[in-house]
Amino acid sequence: MSLDATEVRVYVEDAPGQRTEIVAPTDMGLSLMEVMKASGYDIQATCGGMALCGTCHVEVLAGPSLQEPSDDEMYMLESLPVLTDASRLSCQIRITPRLDGLVVRLMPQDA
Repeated sequence: MSLDATEVRVYVEDAPGQRTEIVAPTDMGLSLMEVMKASGYDIQATCGGMALCGTCHVEVLAGPSLQEPSDDEMYMLESLPVLTDASRLSCQIRITPRLDGLVVRLMPQDA
């Protein structure tokens, strides 16, 4: 599949060294959480992408640097049982052309 400026490749690490490629459109205003859900990943997203539930928690493993998390996102992340320096809420990551090559891992919901 050839990519143009309106698509990016994002990789989800399912197990160490095992990555699944997701091709995501950049022109629809979608979040990474929405793209991962549409690709069959088990994300509850009970808050609908408002950074209130933490069920879309991912760890950014590699790729382009992201914008700093908002105060709301940081507050939610700090309440989660498992947190790393690279933790983010995928509902707060918008799919843009600069996300091409991003690698994330879906984090467990409990410690």
